[in-house]
Amino acid sequence: MSTVTLPSPDEEIWRYSRIAELDLDAFALRSTAATVEGWRGETDGAAASEPPTDVFAELNAAHGDVVALRIPAGAVVTDPIEVVWNAPDDGAVVYPRLVVEAGAGSQVTVVERFASDDVLALVVPVTELHTGDGANLRYVAVNQLGSRAWQIAHQVARGGRDSTSLLATVALGGYYARVRTDARLDGIGATGDQIAAYFGEGDQMHDFRTLQDHAAPKTTSNLLFKGAVEDHARSVYTGLIRVRKNAPGTNAFQTNRNLKLSEGAWADSVPNLEIENNDVRCSHASAVGPIDADQRFYLESRGVPPETADRLIVLGFFDEVLDRLPAPHLVPELRRAIAAKLDRKRLP
Repeated sequence: MSTVTLPSPDEEIWRYSRIAELDLDAFALRSTAATVEGWRGETDGAAASEPPTDVFAELNAAHGDVVALRIPAGAVVTDPIEVVWNAPDDGAVVYPRLVVEAGAGSQVTVVERFASDDVLALVVPVTELHTGDGANLRYVAVNQLGSRAWQIAHQVARGGRDSTSLLATVALGGYYARVRTDARLDGIGATGDQIAAYFGEGDQMHDFRTLQDHAAPKTTSNLLFKGAVEDHARSVYTGLIRVRKNAPGTNAFQTNRNLKLSEGAWADSVPNLEIENNDVRCSHASAVGPIDADQRFYLESRGVPPETADRLIVLGFFDEVLDRLPAPHLVPELRRAIAAKLDRKRLP
């Protein structure tokens, strides 16, 4: 790995990141086999044709362990398909690759989990999501990595004519966990939404880069990312809505909200617009701040103790995202994981 040149925080797309701390030579290549549940079809096959965008995608293309799910046109998969990747041991680097091709008119929900024990591992996943004309593809990524693990993930989504896609991420684990999402709507009338919930504690950092790329007329995207940081944790959200010249009638919205639960925690939010057509409706909004004092006062005035009030407010804050997850069986588990983080809060 010593011949690989890593990016620098001086590059805009890696600004705010911890990439300067990463020593790729400290990790040895390991293979990781995914567990796939809820799907009886084939899972083997070459990766789809999306070209690598950076050195990590190139490494994944060269070394990736591939799971390919090809949903036939018109098929309706009623139960979620779950793909689970585990980082195997201390000092391992793994390159999971999931390709989902939802044929025209099909419907499917896919859950992808990343998990590890308390090991120093590097997980570099690439996920390709191709939603055919009139198809409905719902995807959930769940980061349950140990507190010493690194994750540098890339999600690539493409939406055909009149397609509907939802990309959801829940990030709770990792020392440094980065997810870059490039979602392009190629077909007329396509809809592509993105939601995320993330919670950092200790010295964790969650880093998100999103692109809502409107490349066809009458396309719609709506993004809602909500995060919390406590102790000395950090989060970064950088998002771009791009509306191309050939995309009149676009509707695109982007919202990022962050709760800062400790004085030493920090959250950055950088929304952006790049609009090349006048016939659009676009907006972006971001906020970083402590728990709302009026909400706390309302609960305390009704006899709720301060710590319990804060807990209820934070759990309610995340419900707006969790309630939209297309895999309802995950929600109780994820609520418990968020509550456990609140119970472990170390610093005021």
